[in-house]
Amino acid sequence: MSNTGTSNPEYVNARVRSRRAALYEVDDYRKLVRMSPAEIARFMEESPAYEEEINALGSRFSGVDLIEYALNASLAEDFEAILKWCDGALYGHVARYLRKFDAWNIKTVLRGIYADTERDAVNDDLIRAGEFSDRLIDQLLDAGTIEEVVELLAGTVFGRSLAEALDDYESTGVLVPLENAVDRAYYSLLRTDDLTGEALGEYREFLEAEIDFRNAINTLRLSRSGADIDPSEYFIEGGVLFSAAELTQLASNTDELVQRIRESRYGDELSSALSELEEADSLIAFEHALEAALLEYADSLGLVHPLSVTPVVSYVLAKEREVDNIRAIARGKEADLSPEEIEDELVII
Repeated sequence: MSNTGTSNPEYVNARVRSRRAALYEVDDYRKLVRMSPAEIARFMEESPAYEEEINALGSRFSGVDLIEYALNASLAEDFEAILKWCDGALYGHVARYLRKFDAWNIKTVLRGIYADTERDAVNDDLIRAGEFSDRLIDQLLDAGTIEEVVELLAGTVFGRSLAEALDDYESTGVLVPLENAVDRAYYSLLRTDDLTGEALGEYREFLEAEIDFRNAINTLRLSRSGADIDPSEYFIEGGVLFSAAELTQLASNTDELVQRIRESRYGDELSSALSELEEADSLIAFEHALEAALLEYADSLGLVHPLSVTPVVSYVLAKEREVDNIRAIARGKEADLSPEEIEDELVII
């Protein structure tokens, strides 16, 4: 539809609920981790969400490559369909939220250049579901340096933040300042929305939670990078749980950080996920648990006010997690990991 006219959350959320019901459940993942890549592709072909993509790509790709391309195609189709269903202010809210995939693509390209990863491998990880044109994405993929990527993005909403963070990247040699700059630009864009009223109040609470959790993750990454950077300098405005100074103090104390979340407004809804946070023995496990916690929190808000934008955002997160989980399973199989090792990489609630 379009960003004109009257918002239509009843219609959009009804269609989103139908797609949400088709997402894989825990039992499906238990089957998938014991399949070969070819068997995973056949399993996906039996799902309405991936049947068309698997059939369209099956003549050109096989194994993990087929799974990767089908996942990315399904994700892009899914979110393009949602935008077509939306009208009025709802369209604007959803379109701006989906720019998270522009942010993801920027960070993926930056990491690819930093790690000297082959272009095709970086391209496989991109999700073309934001507002960047295919031409711009291809230019980013062809860039040979971090500086060239920053220059290409000068005219976008991410340009100023990236340019300001470039000196810190060059002086420290770590990507965290640039990745954080992308996050800050993205959440600054979301905070320009008028989120007054009961229905949008639920969405505002979700965005505050996402910013709180992003601040926690970024602070831990900075503290463990070894770089001489004050985490408060990379604080993302818009959350409610931490101040910049408090995050700096909590950066080296995961237990205290978890306890702070437990005592917050998120605590009741996130008790099981927070228990997983306390048991996480690595930064990756900690991030996975936070992702599960955010998804659980979005689900709880969507139930409170089902005619807001929140159920749409909750579905976006859930679909994204499904794609990430299937990709992790396929890559784990390719790397000859055990089912138990692969399960440790999944985010499931």
